[in-house]
Amino acid sequence: MRVFSFTKADRILKHLDFVRISKKGKRLQDTYFTAVYSTGRLERTRLGITVTKKVGNAAVRNRIKRIIRECFRLEKQKIKGCWDINIIAKKAAEAAGTDQMFSSLQGIFKKIEGKFDN
Repeated sequence: MRVFSFTKADRILKHLDFVRISKKGKRLQDTYFTAVYSTGRLERTRLGITVTKKVGNAAVRNRIKRIIRECFRLEKQKIKGCWDINIIAKKAAEAAGTDQMFSSLQGIFKKIEGKFDN
């Protein structure tokens, strides 16, 4: 059961890590999200989430963050390699349904996984 957990070690929490990813990372754009990713410094794939006030009120932002965390929790075992990934929500995510956001995030994670082979 621990395979599908989302612990504190799976999160990017420090400001310096977010800055490092934004400076040295590569970007992937989607309708609802922008993903900035770089090779990880630890032996696991970690996730950072950025949802600004432009996206919506607190309830909307929290809903989007919950969906991102849940999708990552279910998909992280499929991602090969050790990545630091920062998912940035766009304004369009406010009106998107859960299924739309899940499919968008799954596509982003598949593209990042494909970068491991190259």
